[in-house]
Amino acid sequence: MAQNSFPLSIKEFLNSQGETVGVGSKEAEAAEQHARSNDRNHVFHSWSAQAKINPLPIAKAEGAWIYDYSGKGYLDAASQLVSANLGHGHPALVAAITTQLQRVSNLNPAFANDSRGELAAAIIDKAQGEFSHIFFTNGGADAVEHAIRMARKHTGRSKILTAYRSYHGATGSAIMATGEARRHGNPTTDGDIKHFWGPFHYRSAFHAKNEQEECERALQHLEDTIDFEDDVAAVLIESVVGSSGVIVPPEGYLAGVREICDRKGILWIADEVMVGFGRTGKLFAYEHAGKTVAHHNGPEQVSSGSELSQQHCTEKILQPDIVTFAKGVNAGIVPLGGVMMTAAVKATFDDTPYPGGLTYSGHPVACAPGVAALEVYEKENIFDKVAKQGEEIIEPRLNELVQKHNSIGNVRGKGFFWAIEFVADQDTKAPLGPEGMAAFGAAAKEAGVWPMVSGNRVHLAPPLVTSVEELKFLLDVVDAAATEADKAL
Repeated sequence: MAQNSFPLSIKEFLNSQGETVGVGSKEAEAAEQHARSNDRNHVFHSWSAQAKINPLPIAKAEGAWIYDYSGKGYLDAASQLVSANLGHGHPALVAAITTQLQRVSNLNPAFANDSRGELAAAIIDKAQGEFSHIFFTNGGADAVEHAIRMARKHTGRSKILTAYRSYHGATGSAIMATGEARRHGNPTTDGDIKHFWGPFHYRSAFHAKNEQEECERALQHLEDTIDFEDDVAAVLIESVVGSSGVIVPPEGYLAGVREICDRKGILWIADEVMVGFGRTGKLFAYEHAGKTVAHHNGPEQVSSGSELSQQHCTEKILQPDIVTFAKGVNAGIVPLGGVMMTAAVKATFDDTPYPGGLTYSGHPVACAPGVAALEVYEKENIFDKVAKQGEEIIEPRLNELVQKHNSIGNVRGKGFFWAIEFVADQDTKAPLGPEGMAAFGAAAKEAGVWPMVSGNRVHLAPPLVTSVEELKFLLDVVDAAATEADKAL
């Protein structure tokens, strides 16, 4: 591998007291031991069997890199949990937080706040479609909770439909909306959430021969589910499925969801928590579905494909009714999420109070770096860069890996958001076992990449500021690590 200009190691770091500590010194060793001891003795970790984990303490994070206490660097291949869109310690975000702390460091959300208002106005201005207001939350799960509540209040209906391959958060209704296995083991906190199969041609639930057939059958299945469930308030879907596999919907699917929702008087809630703010090369991932969609104006009983239906259609901007977001809104530097809604949804609560709120809704120290992040995204042309490099660098290299490695069955994604699915057999698509995935992970870390391994998949979601040189390094390491996974076949 050619010599790289980026730092694969560090010589010093700042400890929790702000003191400079040299890597390899007794002070560094003591600091690591202290961090590890406190973590193991007192910190309860998410989604984990507590006695079976041993988290790596991190001493420093900068740009696209994280560093342990020995000084070893790892390219952050998942932007932590797909949230550090502008990497670590971006100076514009640090400056925005510093300035805000000197002005207003905390505020009851009943007050107006300039940072919160500016962020809301900027997002609404940049988003495709006609939106009116934003309700700010502490994070993505909160945003989903409130989006569900708003949809029910707006429509007067109870049921929410979500896909089986989905993750929407770990709180009450959000974990019930989650379709993947992490829902299991939780009490049924919301029995009015029902699931359906979304499109995924590689592992099709519809025995489809191609992407177009997968799209058509998935849409028919969704409409059938709506009809058989009845009393449906909203369809809640990730614009690109995230934790459950990085699945980009086939062309026409989101437009089809919009058309069905319009005919049925149902809201479309787009979960953009993971993919919003440039992750796929657009502000929001639903924007990849196009600018406009046919809007049905005729009687509900007319089928969407009939001649009469076409006569009762007009063009409208393709947009959801509600959008949930978090993570990338301020590049994950502090917790922040939100619910963006149309004027029609907002008007439901013009004269009737909204039955919900949060102490930290639109916290000024969270919103200020959000404003700064939007400025960085635009000034540095981040979204276009992500789209271009995803198409010209990441996609072709990953496609090569499918041909090169017998353990890789499928690659898919968009922008800086990709999944590599490892299999024990490319024909049967049987998932690669834990031994092979562990071999991949160990090889990647040894080479200086911290991967996100999820079951038999590796998700690639590096910071949007990752350089071309760093991207090529990442892909080289993935290639080499996949060779180790091959050995497990």
